[in-house]
Parts: sequence; structure tokens; C-alpha cells
Amino acid sequence: MIRPVFYYKSMEKKRVVLHADCNSFYASVESVKRPELKEVPMAVAGNPESRHGIILAKNELAKKFNIKTAETIWQAKKKCPDLVLVPPSYSDYVSYSKRVNSIYQQYTDLCETFGLDETFLDVTASLKLFGKTGRGIADELRERVKKEIGITISVGVSFNKIFAKLGSDYKKPDAVTVIDEDNFREFTKDIPVGDMFFVGPKTAMKLRNIGIDTIGKLASTEPESLEGLFGKNGRVMWEAANGLNRDPVRSIYEKSLPKSVGQGYTFPSNLRYREEIRLGASTLSEKVIMRMRSQDLLCSGVQVHLRDPSFHDISRQKKFQRPTRLYTDIFSGAMELINKNWDYRKELRAMTITAIGISKEEETVYQMDLFGVDEKTEKQENLEDAFYGLKKKYGDTMIRRGNLLNVEGRGEPSDDEDRYIPFHGLEKK
Repeated sequence: MIRPVFYYKSMEKKRVVLHADCNSFYASVESVKRPELKEVPMAVAGNPESRHGIILAKNELAKKFNIKTAETIWQAKKKCPDLVLVPPSYSDYVSYSKRVNSIYQQYTDLCETFGLDETFLDVTASLKLFGKTGRGIADELRERVKKEIGITISVGVSFNKIFAKLGSDYKKPDAVTVIDEDNFREFTKDIPVGDMFFVGPKTAMKLRNIGIDTIGKLASTEPESLEGLFGKNGRVMWEAANGLNRDPVRSIYEKSLPKSVGQGYTFPSNLRYREEIRLGASTLSEKVIMRMRSQDLLCSGVQVHLRDPSFHDISRQKKFQRPTRLYTDIFSGAMELINKNWDYRKELRAMTITAIGISKEEETVYQMDLFGVDEKTEKQENLEDAFYGLKKKYGDTMIRRGNLLNVEGRGEPSDDEDRYIPFHGLEKK
């Protein structure tokens, strides 16, 4: 079968996209602060006493003992009894991330951060300015970050974001890997399909179950068959494997809209009762709504992620009839999902509630009900506007919901982007 030509090289300027990844970022920052940590196997880990006893990052010496991110501390200590554990210092990681990115931004304003430790750079227009190739700029960035910040980075150089990310992952630490239009098919043909950007573990498993275990096999599969199995994402994966991804690298001057707004906690002690879980869902829903309101966001659905003490996870979501920023919608939607899918005979270790389908309030257009917004919804919106207005003006503790009056402040948030927000923990009844 002859496939159509999707683009003409002669008609477009070849893009040069970099993906710079700070190696073992948390551990590297701690080693800069305390140089003696470079000489011992070390890991940044959560506090075992608050049940965050997992490995968050590890240095190269710890990797030699096969210490893995997200494994429990006792498992890591079993592999390496002399493993030195360091508590995370997130404010330092944010500071170092800004310093690293300030170096990147001296080469291009097309710098799109992906977490604290990863950044995409489009240096297409910078090559002539600096008189260097993509590899040349990557090597210069690598040396500058090492000299000026004290940590190492790995850089992938390619013609799109997908393969630039693949390149930075291919060889670590302190390395540059080039995947260009001439070598990408040979380079990627035997790489596991799960290593490709945006192919998650579940999707990778489904692909392997139908005999597609490498990027090369994914590229050679008919896109129509992938669409039949995975919907639109099937063609997206096929295009990525064939080097057809053209996603732009955002400018530092372009504000990005989050795809979701979530809040998750690992509870100080397992929740055993229905009322405890309800209060937990209420607290998380409150935090999600406050963040959405601070950015004038609406959502079109809610997702709930639940984890039991054995680390078995359940994730479910539902769509709303219209975009919303109401606590009552998020909370009632979350509880509907929990009641339908959670076995209350089990204990609950952790919960995350996420508002999905995010849009800007002033940019959202939706079909009104036949007779407009119903009176009950309008009253609820007015009530919540007043409620959150008081919180914003006089502070978070000025006014609280009746179902949260008996909660006591304790515990810490789970390891996600909102780790700085304290949690109002739940009292056992």
C-alpha cells in the first residue's frame, strides 16, 4: 500500500527541538547543597512517620544497588542498608529549576517546561545566531549547567518533541543523543513502545497484547486499525512513531492552560468509615475549587483516584452536563463515583480528586438550558460566590463548611504539584 506524502522537506525549514532533562534532579540538588552526599549512595525520600515512605529520587551510586523511584524505603534499605536518606526540600528544587531554565532562555524564548526538571527548547531560529548545530547548542547547555549550577543534564536533539524526549531518555547521565530525520526509523525500530512520550503503561500493555511491542512495529501498523482500537489517540501514536508530530514548543511569554486541576492526599492513617471518606472527598473538592476560582477556570468533569493499603488503585471519571466551578458539582460527582466503585469494607490509603476538561471562564461557550440556568443552580452560584469571596477577603479560616467543622489540621499532601498546601486531616469516630 502506497502512503501519501504528508509534507515536503523543501517547503519547510527543518526544526531543531531539544529536550533537556536534569539528571536525578532532587538528589542532584541535595548533593550540590551537601557535597559529601556525592560520595555515598543517597536517596531523597518521604517521611516514613507520615506514611510517605517512598523513594522520590536517587543518585548514581544508589542506582548501582537497583534502587528505584517510588519503591518503599524498607525495600530500598533491604537492597542497600547504608543508603543515606534525605528529606525533600521543594522550595530549593523550584529555585534550582528557575536557575537552570534561565540558562536555557538565553538561547531561545521557545522554552516549554515539563515539570521542574524537564524543558523543551525550539532552537531552530537560534542556530545561525550562535553559529552552532543542534548538538552544538546541546553540548554548550550541558557544560554551562554543570559549571554554573553544579548538576548534570541529558539532552535529546531531534526534529520534534516526541523524539527529542526519547533522545534525552536514551543515554544518561550527562549526555547528548541526536535523533534526526535520516536515522529516526533505524534508531527507534527496536525501542520498546512504552518508552515513547505519551504512551502510558496501560496503553503500552494493550499494544503489546496485539503484538506491537516496539516503536518500529507501531510505525508500520495501519493507522486505521489503531484508530479502531484506541480512537483518535491511535492515529496520534501512529503519527508520532512515524516522525509526523508537529506540536509546537510554547514560548515563555505564552500562558498555558492546565489540562486538569487535581488535589491528592495520602492520609496519616487509613480511612475505615464511610463518613471519613466523605469528609476527605469534601476537603479535596474544596481545594480543587479554590484553585480553579483563583485562575477563573471551569471544568467539564471530575475524576477520582483511590488507593487501598496494598497499593491497588481505582480511577474513574464522569462528565457534567455543562461546564462548572461549583463545589457541589465536584463533590457530588466525586461521591457518586466513590459510592459506585469503592468497596467500603476496605480501608482507604489515599485519594485524589481532579477537575478535568479545563477551560477559561470568559472563553467558555456552552449551550444553555432551554429556559436558561435553573433557579437552584443560580442560587448555588450566588452562595458559593459569597462563600469564596469571604475566604479570599478574610482568609481561609474565616468561614468553613459545616461538614468540615470537626476536622483537625494534620497530615501532609501526597507527592504531587500541590505538596505545599496543608491538609485538614480527619478525626476517627
